[in-house]
Parts: sequence; C-alpha cells; structure tokens
Amino acid sequence: MKAFMILGAISGFLIGVGFGLLNSTSWPAILWHTGAAALVMALLARWWSQVWFQSLRDSAEQRRRAPVPPPANLKPTQKV
Repeated sequence: MKAFMILGAISGFLIGVGFGLLNSTSWPAILWHTGAAALVMALLARWWSQVWFQSLRDSAEQRRRAPVPPPANLKPTQKV
C-alpha cells in the first residue's frame, strides 16, 4: 500500500507542476499547489488500493469456495 501512496504522490506532484507551468504561475504557488495535489492523489491512491486488494481477496475467497466441477473428458466406468 505504501507503493501506491508514493506513486499517487509522485503523480499528483507531476500533475501539479504541469498545470502550474501551463498557467505560468509563480514558483511558490506552484509548490503549494503541487503539495496539495500530491496529498490528495496519495490519499486517493491509498483508498483505491484498499478497494482493489479487498476485491482481489473476495475473488480469491469465492474461487476457493466454489465447487470444483468434474472434468468433462472422463467417462463413467462400467462394471461387468
């Protein structure tokens, strides 16, 4: 989960810098906005990773509990 938060923070920072440079904003304002964007993106990435991992756990649990169908290529045995 830390990796997702770091990835979110880096992407938020880069998005903030990009938009700040596109708007020709002063550097102190760019740094302020990038800090806020990094925080918001890190929190969103943390939330999304929790949702994603919980979904993966639920899927694995469903797959584990599902009945295993018999193989289709087996023929019933005949007793003589």
